[in-house]
Amino acid sequence: MHLHIIGICGTFMGSLALLAREQGHQVSGSDANVYPPMSTQLAEAGITLMEGYRAEHLCDSVDLVIVGNALSRGNVEVEALLNSGLPYTSGAQWLAEHVLPGRQVIAIAGTHGKTTTASLLAWLLESAGQAPGFLIGGVPRNFGVSARLGDPQGPFVVEADEYDTAFFDKRSKFVHYRPDIAVLNNLEFDHADIFPDLAAIERQFHHLVRTVPSQGRLLIADEQPALERVLAMGAWTPVEYFGEKPESAWQLCLERPDASRFQVIYRAKHGEEDSVVEWPLSGAHNARNALAALAAAHQCGVDLARACAALARFETPKRRQEVRGEVSGVQVIDDFAHHPTAIAATLKGLRATTTKGRLLAVIEPRSNTMRLGSLRDRLNQSIVDADQVYWYQPAGIEWSMESLVAEQGANAHLYRDIDALVSAVVSQAEPLDRIVVMSNGGFEGVHERLLHALTAKEFGA
Repeated sequence: MHLHIIGICGTFMGSLALLAREQGHQVSGSDANVYPPMSTQLAEAGITLMEGYRAEHLCDSVDLVIVGNALSRGNVEVEALLNSGLPYTSGAQWLAEHVLPGRQVIAIAGTHGKTTTASLLAWLLESAGQAPGFLIGGVPRNFGVSARLGDPQGPFVVEADEYDTAFFDKRSKFVHYRPDIAVLNNLEFDHADIFPDLAAIERQFHHLVRTVPSQGRLLIADEQPALERVLAMGAWTPVEYFGEKPESAWQLCLERPDASRFQVIYRAKHGEEDSVVEWPLSGAHNARNALAALAAAHQCGVDLARACAALARFETPKRRQEVRGEVSGVQVIDDFAHHPTAIAATLKGLRATTTKGRLLAVIEPRSNTMRLGSLRDRLNQSIVDADQVYWYQPAGIEWSMESLVAEQGANAHLYRDIDALVSAVVSQAEPLDRIVVMSNGGFEGVHERLLHALTAKEFGA
């Protein structure tokens, strides 16, 4: 079967394309924004990529079209699809119908940490010999791909996004997955282009809760008021809490300020278990992600001590505190943070491990929520752990970034030109400094531009 995917380079749709190709389908796709790492792994898998959206992409050999949720009415290729009479579906529905049946499905949901937690869980299951399938909105470096089928009899880990499914299906994507185990990491307001308020998102999360069977498990982060409101709407599945509260079934006890070593305590009906994790990641938020993954892996039969030991060999997914390079002692780090909470957590984690040099933050408020300015007032507090902040104003932003930067004082700077931004950052960078770039997009290749400019500076070019 020839499947054509409109919007193929999105993290979800690109991963879906890999699964379809692994099943033996012919896969092609189109997108207006083709950039690594997704474009690279799609090309390596033998998937035909087409730049832009055009009616002629829907050739006679196409049997089914899968439409990404970023596409809407008025798009040239979408209009051609509707006029053609070709069968079409959403990515979430195709996954639910063609990949998930017969599998033990573990869904990782939450406003933050989905990609890292899903990558952690897939690695823990892999280390235990379970050969899981997975679909993750990033590229786990332990696997090198964002999706695979794995053992058809084994578990399947899916990053469960609350964003809407498609222009013709406005439910959250995760309601399609019907997981046996659902991890709810956290919940706060995001996706202002889709949801009017937090209550609307809570309702969608409850739709997910409704689909988890009574013989399954809900793993819920403690100290999350929004998740408590979700559960108050009704839960028919056993619940286990995880977090730092002593009364939670899964408790995290940090042993170092940078969270590179922590104790895990599991209080089960049959008695208490505990183990220690020592790993290369930093930040309390990552330790909590690991705790969620450990709890889910335990539900899949993975021994706690074995799982904790496996975390020492975990590598962060691409674009999650990923070191892109180092020149003259200046490190360039890529991170997907694009929400005030995530920006703050990333900077706090890096601050704890940046003991000699400075932390220079380069931020693009690119997500739809950021463009609309819905969380603008929280951005000042999100950058307190950075020594210098370089803001990039993308096209189409609907609020004044000038006033935001003015409020942040002399250590904050605003640029509309990417070359001017790179020049400013590199001119200030000194040995032992760390430059962390935060965006959920390609950011005009700023990481490589920074590394190139740092190299030129080193050799006096």
